[in-house]
Amino acid sequence: MKILFVIDTFDTNNNGTSISAQRFAAELRRKGHEVRILCSDKENTEGKYIVPEFNVPFFDSLIHKHGFQFGDIRNESQKVIREAVEWADIVHNFMPFALEISASNYAESIGKPNTGAFHIQPENIWSSVGLGKVDWIQNSTYREFRRLFYKNFRHIHVPSQFMCDMLKERGYTAKIHVISNGIQDEFMIAGHNNTDGEKPRKDPKYEGKLMVMMVGRLAHEKRQDVIINAVEYSKYADRIQLVFAGKGPEYDKYVELGKKLKNVPEFVYVGRDELIHLLSQCDLYIHASDMESEAISCIEAFATGLVPIIANSTVSATPQFALDGRSLFLPGNPKDLARAMDYWFDNPREKRYMEKIYAKSAKRYSLANSVRMFEDMLAEEIADNQAAKKQQ
Repeated sequence: MKILFVIDTFDTNNNGTSISAQRFAAELRRKGHEVRILCSDKENTEGKYIVPEFNVPFFDSLIHKHGFQFGDIRNESQKVIREAVEWADIVHNFMPFALEISASNYAESIGKPNTGAFHIQPENIWSSVGLGKVDWIQNSTYREFRRLFYKNFRHIHVPSQFMCDMLKERGYTAKIHVISNGIQDEFMIAGHNNTDGEKPRKDPKYEGKLMVMMVGRLAHEKRQDVIINAVEYSKYADRIQLVFAGKGPEYDKYVELGKKLKNVPEFVYVGRDELIHLLSQCDLYIHASDMESEAISCIEAFATGLVPIIANSTVSATPQFALDGRSLFLPGNPKDLARAMDYWFDNPREKRYMEKIYAKSAKRYSLANSVRMFEDMLAEEIADNQAAKKQQ
């Protein structure tokens, strides 16, 4: 198949949707498909159709800190969009924004097979301006996304059953395909090595410390502040070393907040191999986010052989990964998080046993399996498109 991915920002490592698109594209190409990208990236590498960035006055800096930018659909961009869509056998749109809406509308106008994805929660968008928990705003945004974009699709990809349920509750009528964003084999290989043998020795600067890690954008809704505050309530406060992997708008705030701890938190931004190296040395993984459509970083963490502790939020898909209540804590509650951390530190044998169980549970989220399901969705849309043409 000739598959066109439409996504405003493709080349970034600070945006989960973009990372997923990169991995899906690589795996699809490995399987013999042609994949091209319609985006607004600065670097015009092979296989891309590039439109300019659309600048949003007063908000560009905040948008960029979240690892994102919007594509401009005006003027010459329309020619690029038409060329990209006409090349493809099928168009897959990742976001409900202007670039994807324009590409989808053109695909529909010329009878091109066309699918959508729902990766970005309205709650995440509005959290950037402090409105992430205002229900009527979230519900109206879901409705507007449906009206402007998703009502045109026969097939929609979501990364979790949680997101599937959210869309169905809000009147989305397309066939919804629950397909994890998937993790690469390297995380599972590390998990096998870490749980069947000895975990790697810690780097000298971490020796004698209890390493606790979270991976994700440094953004308000990710709640790294809860983890920092929880350390003060732990009986192991003097030994805990927090490591946060990611960038984002809350960096300065979290650096300042972490100064109160005996072991000042580390903030790193690393590639896959270094991430696996760090996770393999860790003692616990915490995912404190209030809202997530899946949280691939959490899967990667327990795939390497870590017990996760997850915020049990009602607007997050991540609690699905907890194998029992010991891996959950009350969202936004540092005292309850400290309780959960102390339980696992108090019971190292039980933690070691559950590390192996968690690592095995990650196998169902392999990237290869996810891409197979994604191929099936695309093939189904192509068949439905052909059937619809015959009925016209």
